[in-house]
Amino acid sequence: MAKTLRQYLAPSNSHITTKLNTDQDNDGFELKSGLVNMVEASPFCGKTSEDAHAHLQNFLKVSNTINSRGTTMNNIHLRLFPFFLLGKAKTWFYSNKADFTTWDAYSNAFLTKYFPMGKTNAVRSKISGFHDIRMKPSQKLGRDSRNTLQHAPTTAWKSG
Repeated sequence: MAKTLRQYLAPSNSHITTKLNTDQDNDGFELKSGLVNMVEASPFCGKTSEDAHAHLQNFLKVSNTINSRGTTMNNIHLRLFPFFLLGKAKTWFYSNKADFTTWDAYSNAFLTKYFPMGKTNAVRSKISGFHDIRMKPSQKLGRDSRNTLQHAPTTAWKSG
């Protein structure tokens, strides 16, 4: 099935390494309180001033520090993700929990929700509006450095 243009423009987690491991079963795995505390230390609340992408990267960095013996990383991410959220973001998670069964689906929906197209367009506009402003030598090194460099003694090297 071909993707639509809108799907190509939507934020995606495809460039964030998640190290999913689907070769293991889920028997007997439990989340350790230390890991939960690390995730809870920097929660995402869903405020417009928060960077959803940076928060997601931090979540993945912390959650990928454990050995996933006994389960898959997909299962760990899904089980740990609610501890990473507060406020509106946690409400969003629980209201959509039944719609997603994989970490990939959840993380893409999370980025679409909290890094919306308007934010993407604003960042794209800033990047495309960037201008390279050349500075004068006196601005780069300080006002007096131009004269100092022009009058600096040069040493002639002689061989042998």
